[in-house]
Amino acid sequence: EAPRPLHKRLWQDIVRSKLLAQADILDLHGHVSSRIRRLAKEVRSGDPDNTEAQGARFYWSRLMGDGFRRDRASGGRNACLNYGYTILRAGTARAILAAGLHPSLSVHHESRGDALRLADDLMEPFRPYVDHFVVRMEEPGDEGLTPGHKKQLAGILTLDMEGPRGTRPLQVCLDALAYSLAMTYMGKADGLDLPAGPT
Repeated sequence: EAPRPLHKRLWQDIVRSKLLAQADILDLHGHVSSRIRRLAKEVRSGDPDNTEAQGARFYWSRLMGDGFRRDRASGGRNACLNYGYTILRAGTARAILAAGLHPSLSVHHESRGDALRLADDLMEPFRPYVDHFVVRMEEPGDEGLTPGHKKQLAGILTLDMEGPRGTRPLQVCLDALAYSLAMTYMGKADGLDLPAGPT
């Protein structure tokens, strides 16, 4: 029942937060982030210009190198990203259910038959922190993802994040984000509790 303008504003905030997180990760790894920070300022309600995709093209080439292509079917770092995003998605789904929201009723994602569309929305600002973990890890060889890789990636939900209420683990930030969305829908809050960056 939420009005369309509210959904568009919420998606604008989510995309802006994701772009700023990408910029923070580029900074952490010694890359120039000014272009992505500029894009974050240009995100309009509902992101009609697909600023998120514009940022992604710049971000991946800087973070992983010009030869890298994000491909869900590939091995190596792509396999690590897939595994990390799966853990992040599960943590987001838990937060959504704990907040009393239905995970298939999304803010933006519209893929049919996907029971976790809201998780796909709310995990967006946190994806760059999975990317950060993967860049720091040794790239998988022919043996693929090892138990060691999986153990490192499982730690993503305990990464300390800055927020408006101080430093909290990433899972707690996911919980706060989902709760703030529920409060916004009920008219008891006027915005999302989004993370400020890793400590």
